[in-house]
Amino acid sequence: MIKGVMFDFSGTLFRIESAAQWLRAVATKVGLDVPEGELDTCVSRLEQFGAQPGGVPPRTVPPHLEALWRERDLTAERHRAAFTALTREAKLPAADLAEALYERSQLSGAWLPYPDAEETLRALRGRGIPVAVVSNIGWDMRPVFRDHGVDDLVDVYVLSFERGVKKPDPRIFQMACDQLGVDPGDALMVGDEPVADVGAATLGCRVHLVDPLPVDQRPRALAEVLQLL
Repeated sequence: MIKGVMFDFSGTLFRIESAAQWLRAVATKVGLDVPEGELDTCVSRLEQFGAQPGGVPPRTVPPHLEALWRERDLTAERHRAAFTALTREAKLPAADLAEALYERSQLSGAWLPYPDAEETLRALRGRGIPVAVVSNIGWDMRPVFRDHGVDDLVDVYVLSFERGVKKPDPRIFQMACDQLGVDPGDALMVGDEPVADVGAATLGCRVHLVDPLPVDQRPRALAEVLQLL
């Protein structure tokens, strides 16, 4: 019987805006006029290097950044350093947009909840099932939940940069279960990453994976979780 549910953040409950929207918003803010064709080229380079937090994973990580990339979620400093360095590798048409883009990725307006996120969290609350958000991340995304009106539906946040341990290490899932007051065998982990999130199975947790599609392409994947309880 499931007595507690853990959710991943990015790609599971929320999804960041497209890389094109991300770049366009920052270019507009700093007064940089980027022609549409050039913007598309810049977006392709950003996606190649996986420079957008919460966006597509990198297809290319330069050798000198590999160690930093592996450790990016362990501290706020490494997270910022990794993503701003990858942005600079993309050679954008301005002296340095890396910091501005990184700051944009932490704004609540850059994140959209999946259509069924609130109803699923609210249904769990109605059933008396506590919820934890367990995320590999380098910044505090609690304000995203508050600004989208769902923070009161989350009981516990277990964030890698605050704990110094990241998924798939079973210790981070154990921390979440301990704070929820449930045995791992009575917990469900819902995520989108088949390596990181499946780490919960090591403890005996059930695991359910969803596809990290854009929000308009995935309307009901979270609501299906309720059928597993």
